Amino acid sequence: MTRGTLIVIAKEPVPGRVKTRLQTEFTAPEAAALARASLVDTLSAVRVAPASRRVLALEGDPGPWLPAGFDVVGQRGAGLDERLAAAFEDAYDGSPMLLVGMDTPQLRPELLDFHWSGYDAVLGLTEDGGYWCLGLRVPDPRALVGVPMSTDHTGLDQLRRLESLGLRVLMLPTLRDMDTPRDAAYLAAEFPALRVSRLYRRLQHAAHPGLLFEQALSGTARVVATGIDGRTVPSLSELDRWQAPADEVDRLALSRCEGPVLDIGCGPGRIVTALAERGIPALGVDVSPRAVSLTTSRGAAALHRPVQDRLPGEGRWGSVLLMDGNIGIGGAPVDLLRRCAELVRPDGIVLVEVDPDDELDDSAPIVLRSSTGRHSSPLPWARVGARALIAHARTARLHPTEDWRAGHRAFLTLRRTA
Repeated sequence: MTRGTLIVIAKEPVPGRVKTRLQTEFTAPEAAALARASLVDTLSAVRVAPASRRVLALEGDPGPWLPAGFDVVGQRGAGLDERLAAAFEDAYDGSPMLLVGMDTPQLRPELLDFHWSGYDAVLGLTEDGGYWCLGLRVPDPRALVGVPMSTDHTGLDQLRRLESLGLRVLMLPTLRDMDTPRDAAYLAAEFPALRVSRLYRRLQHAAHPGLLFEQALSGTARVVATGIDGRTVPSLSELDRWQAPADEVDRLALSRCEGPVLDIGCGPGRIVTALAERGIPALGVDVSPRAVSLTTSRGAAALHRPVQDRLPGEGRWGSVLLMDGNIGIGGAPVDLLRRCAELVRPDGIVLVEVDPDDELDDSAPIVLRSSTGRHSSPLPWARVGARALIAHARTARLHPTEDWRAGHRAFLTLRRTA
């Protein structure tokens, strides 16, 4: 296409506005970063492809990702069909035009080097039923307006519309869009040198732990906790038990509680729910919005808040709970126990579920690993057995009053030192 205009239609890669379907596995900023990398790959290919002019039809504002050599026009129109038609009208200079999207970063310049001779339009389909490129010799709203967009038959509908206008259509090879995490994984494997592929690989091994925990709670992925060495930590990977109603061991622990009760790291709320069913006032706190949502959906009370932030009823809680290994939160048991001592009333208890290995005192970080292939960045955590916890508790001005076991689980009850 040595004579003609190449158009890239794109959105400014702003978190929350682009690649929302990637957010089942990536945060909004991560999805936006992948969109930006995909756009840069596309613009780089278009920049070196043969053409007499290059245009970016942009929704939003250009940024440092835009290379030299592009004329920028704003998008206009209501639906995507109208915006595509307007892009052709605004870019027209009398020469044929080929428009591509920002979702096929594997696009190579040679794909765009074709001859218009004998054709009035050009179309390249995508595997999901859409299309990655559309070419027109002259702008014609009839070619686009009213074609259903974002369906699994948009590409075929577009082809039928072109043919209904009597246009001779050149078909280019079918490509795969990057819309979903599976698409991104495919592109990273098949086209490893792309910017978006390199970024994808980095993100795979540096996921935010909170995101993977949210996935696990939502049921979109299985997640396990491991040490840095990759060995599974069973006590931190029992999501099925955490999501189920309180079991016999839980109820035995709760029988020791004096109300009101604060459950730190409440997760999906089985403990707070069980306490509420017993008529015991209880509040859960968790840093996971999904966990708090699940707890409140069960009719229990929960706050989305870190334990170190200001909490209701400080110094007046009858019991403070650290179940399911939550003594490990933050990787500093002494600091967490001191915080619990601030929260509990003078005659109240701090009930801690400890590791069954009495001698264990491990403050090495953990890593969350998802069945989707993502690994979290290291998460500060601690795993503590009864003997080590007793030593930590004394430092935090708490003293043990009961050390007990049930099944494969172990617990300590602590009270404030006068």
